[in-house]
Parts: sequence; structure tokens; C-alpha cells
Amino acid sequence: MKTRIASWVTATALTVSAVVAAAAPAAADPVPGNPYQFYAYCSVDLLGVPVACTQTDEAHASHICQYLATPLGLGLDCIQRSAA
Repeated sequence: MKTRIASWVTATALTVSAVVAAAAPAAADPVPGNPYQFYAYCSVDLLGVPVACTQTDEAHASHICQYLATPLGLGLDCIQRSAA
């Protein structure tokens, strides 16, 4: 039962991430030194997986993200920014 719930949560998070990535505007600040990463604000954290992310500028970003191809389609791979 726990495995089924974890699988469902993971699939849902990836699907939501893919939808958000496809709908997000292309006007985010790029991360210096890495043209594939951009700043994003993720308002929801579902079991350690950031979802509901929108691209933003560096000053308002909570995460650094990049697009990632998954078996379920296009998704986001995000890491939380340090509080430095």
C-alpha cells in the first residue's frame, strides 16, 4: 500500500512538473555559468519534491531548475537555493 501511494505521488509530481514546465514563461533569469538552468519560485513542496514552479528572476527565486526528460514526458529538476 505504501509503495502504491509513493508511486502515485511521484507520478503526480512529475506530471504536474511537466505541465508547469510547459506552461511556464521563457523569461527567467539564467543561472550564470550554466545556460540550461534558470531561477524559479516553487510554492508547493510535496514530500520533498518541488511543484507549482514558475520561472522568475534571481531576487525572487526559491529554487534553481532545469528541464529534464522523464519517461512521463518533460519535467523539472529543481534544487532549493541556499539561504546565503
